[in-house]
Amino acid sequence: MISAEDAPIPRRALLSVAKKEDLGLLPRRLAAAGVQLLATGRTAETLRAQGLEVTTVEEHTGLGEMLGGRVKTLHPVIHAGILARDSADEEEIAKAGIAPIDLVAVTLYPFAESLERARAEHLGEAELIEQIDIGGVTLLRAAAKNHARVTVLSSAEDFARYAAALEAGRGADAHERRRLAARAFAQTAFYDGLIAGAFDPERDPLPELWSPPLRRRSLLRYGENPHQRAALYLRPGDPPVGVGHAERLQGEELSYNNYLDADCAWRCVTGLDGAAAVIVKHASPAGAARSTSALEAYDRAHATDPVSAFGGVVATNRPIDEPLARRLTDGRFLELVLAPDVGETARAILARRPRLRVLRVPNGTEETAVETRRISGGWLLQERDRLPFGDDGWRTVTRRAPAAEATADLLLAWWLVRFLPSNAIVVVRDGAALGLCGGQPNRVDAVRIALERARRHGHTTAGAALASDGFFPFPDALEEAAAAGVTALVQPGGSKRDAEVVTAADRLDLAMVHTGRRHFRH
Repeated sequence: MISAEDAPIPRRALLSVAKKEDLGLLPRRLAAAGVQLLATGRTAETLRAQGLEVTTVEEHTGLGEMLGGRVKTLHPVIHAGILARDSADEEEIAKAGIAPIDLVAVTLYPFAESLERARAEHLGEAELIEQIDIGGVTLLRAAAKNHARVTVLSSAEDFARYAAALEAGRGADAHERRRLAARAFAQTAFYDGLIAGAFDPERDPLPELWSPPLRRRSLLRYGENPHQRAALYLRPGDPPVGVGHAERLQGEELSYNNYLDADCAWRCVTGLDGAAAVIVKHASPAGAARSTSALEAYDRAHATDPVSAFGGVVATNRPIDEPLARRLTDGRFLELVLAPDVGETARAILARRPRLRVLRVPNGTEETAVETRRISGGWLLQERDRLPFGDDGWRTVTRRAPAAEATADLLLAWWLVRFLPSNAIVVVRDGAALGLCGGQPNRVDAVRIALERARRHGHTTAGAALASDGFFPFPDALEEAAAAGVTALVQPGGSKRDAEVVTAADRLDLAMVHTGRRHFRH
């Protein structure tokens, strides 16, 4: 059990908070324990309004605020009192008439809120600069550095926890002071990361120094497996769009895998024009279609592979209306449904399946331009594959050109293929996926599997279009496609055997286009 001797009560505490509600019970508990209170201007006013005796920083240092309040705590009397270490240091500051400070409790100017307000209200840079805390960050860092003696509290949660310890008759022991110091350093690092991002005019997606300021939004049910912990983090100041900002209308909390599937489905479906639906299983599309309504798009996407759709994630780029809600609750087992909105009647229908998770996802343009992945010993960052839906730069390389309807199917197939792990193949006809395959070690097997899946679920592949995320190194995959009735193909090109493959396509009377770009996903 921790005793008061192990966790001594401080002699003197310095308090400075951005919001008075951050203080909680801490000042009263400190005063009750006989701790001398120092505070900056507005914090001191709040304490005096509570009937507490407090010395202002100006009274303590003998120097008033300067530069319109920019300089208050940046003074040797304050920082020597915090940074003094052992008895020898305390003797030195005592000769200078400086009193030691044993506890620092600071919350910073809410720069994250200011950043969001600046974005919404188009505030100028000068106004944003005034919201950068200098003294508070310096106090936290000084106290955290000297945690061997000084206790540092950097959040309202820390204030409350320490107040409870004071009520029990103790302060913070060495282990707790070290933990609190780590939290303070994390606060200042997060704060500086926000500022660096706000004032980086280039916004280089691959900077020399990478320090994304992320704040935990929620703990998840579990990670990829139930024995793994997981959490969702957001970057303050980013536009509130996408799956990370989704509102859960019903159903259980999401797991790590739920978020990965939902993100794949949402990115895929929102890149398509017209009414569209995508079904994802294990972070790969298992069905997809475009149509004249969300209901018909979903029906056609489900028909791609009804077996794999079991327990899948469904995303639509149209609000869920009553007909679609009835179909989604007709007895098919689904994990999760995403949409930009859900009608009132539709919500009541979906509520009949309370275990079905339903997310309303705010649509819009995401500014984050990088993807990250942890590897052993490091991190990988890359620019996101953000090429839009379209045929810009496509080049017909065969004698036969794709017909207009085939071009529409090639576009859809080429869009879908980027969301499957490589080697990836997608077969499409009349605006709906018929067969999909990804993650195969060779491309011809991926073609065979995609075509076999289409046949297994009753789809006719005659006249279909086929997309490959990478080039065809040999004619064998084309021969498999032609034998199944495929008439048009899209691929990046770029193989040293391109001429041989094009010759084979002409021999098989296939229309084939090269995009000049590939879409590998690993």
